[in-house]
Amino acid sequence: MATSDFVLGGVAAMGAGLFTNPVEVIKTRIQLQGELAAKGSHAQPYKSVFQAFVTVAKNDGIMGLQKGLAPALCFQFVINSFRLSIYTHALEQGWVHNSKKEISFSRGLFWGALGGVVGSYFASPFFMIKTQLQAQAAKQIAVGYQHPHTSMSDAIRKIYQRSGVFGLWRGSMANVGRATVASAVQIATFGQAKSILKDSGLVSHPTLLSFSSGLTAGSFVSIAITPLDVITTRLYNQGLDAQGKGLYYRGWLDCVLKILRSEGVHGLYKGFWPIYLRSAPYSTLVLLFFDELLALREKYNLH
Repeated sequence: MATSDFVLGGVAAMGAGLFTNPVEVIKTRIQLQGELAAKGSHAQPYKSVFQAFVTVAKNDGIMGLQKGLAPALCFQFVINSFRLSIYTHALEQGWVHNSKKEISFSRGLFWGALGGVVGSYFASPFFMIKTQLQAQAAKQIAVGYQHPHTSMSDAIRKIYQRSGVFGLWRGSMANVGRATVASAVQIATFGQAKSILKDSGLVSHPTLLSFSSGLTAGSFVSIAITPLDVITTRLYNQGLDAQGKGLYYRGWLDCVLKILRSEGVHGLYKGFWPIYLRSAPYSTLVLLFFDELLALREKYNLH
């Protein structure tokens, strides 16, 4: 596996993350809104995606839309360094192709999932801190548990002092499941869409081909991961009692059951539209950036 693939995957994801982090802030707030409360029985400061952008900017300032940016970029670098380099290595070795030398959807799914498992586990602390910082809001629009972190480094220090190293990986299994599904669907559909569009002659320009394939991948990802994303956000953001146990949920299954009991199926799909608005452009941008960076590497023979 080339070291340059590892770095390029991370850099491509950070580039995309700069543009999509504000949508991630809105998504986090909407997912925490009305936590474990019946529909219509709670305050609703975030009524739609557009209104939520205005509300955050008005109450938290424009920079409030970039809350949690530092851990968000660290998360993107770590997870995508692993998953994109693993997939690229498999692609170069021919492990993603079938006997006809065509890209196999099922094999792409496997290698995408494997990269997602490895990357999401190592990146889990950053996702947790990102979620907790993004949830921080002015009192009048605050939703969910409010953690008193002042920065990423402050959050790492406080979590480590209270719960040790393992505290930084609290809820990591939920994120591994979420990221595995997202990575598998994104990478498999990207490769398949790219192959179909290219072979059919519908799209031939390399940049447009990457853009179209990424947009297709992002659309499928948003449909697949919304419930898993809600669960991950809730587990990561919940506060802890004196014994270090979650105030609301004992684990991912308990989280699912409590959401269904109190919020209904609707609760598992909170934040679908910001997830879609984030996933489609994010997948398009990160895979487009990665393809372009790989092309530059080949052009200048950088390995």
